[in-house]
Amino acid sequence: MDKIQTEKPKAQRWQSYTLAQYVALRNGVPLGDGRSLRNMLQRSFGAASFAGFWRYWNPIWGYGLGRYVYVPLRRVLPPAVAFILTFAISGGLHDLATMAVRWSPAFLFTPWFVLLGIGAVLGRIVGMDLGKRPFWMRAAVNLTYLIVCLLPALALRKEIL
Repeated sequence: MDKIQTEKPKAQRWQSYTLAQYVALRNGVPLGDGRSLRNMLQRSFGAASFAGFWRYWNPIWGYGLGRYVYVPLRRVLPPAVAFILTFAISGGLHDLATMAVRWSPAFLFTPWFVLLGIGAVLGRIVGMDLGKRPFWMRAAVNLTYLIVCLLPALALRKEIL
């Protein structure tokens, strides 16, 4: 894959980016460009790790979470805990939006996102690197990761609701 996909920006550096600069860094095209969705999907599913998947998935949402949730949490918590808690908060916001639209309880995204965050942290710990594998294999592994984390969240939701 291209070089931008395998680079890990320094935390202090990306924090000073504007939203437009951040989106261009992650998608390789300017904010609002017609190729943004295609690039996001290719880069996310083609990522070499689960953490890499999240670097490219929805860069606008990622920018807000990074700047306004992860960075403040990181000041008081270890990085892995701040990362997983950021996923939990993101899931909670998704659940709140779902409840506002459906006018009924929703408890799917919070546990799903916590599991996704744990998976990304575990992938980092074990040094997950699929960078030399073909795109189709990286995409299959990343899709499997999303589904495997979704299944227990669906089961939990069924038990609770």
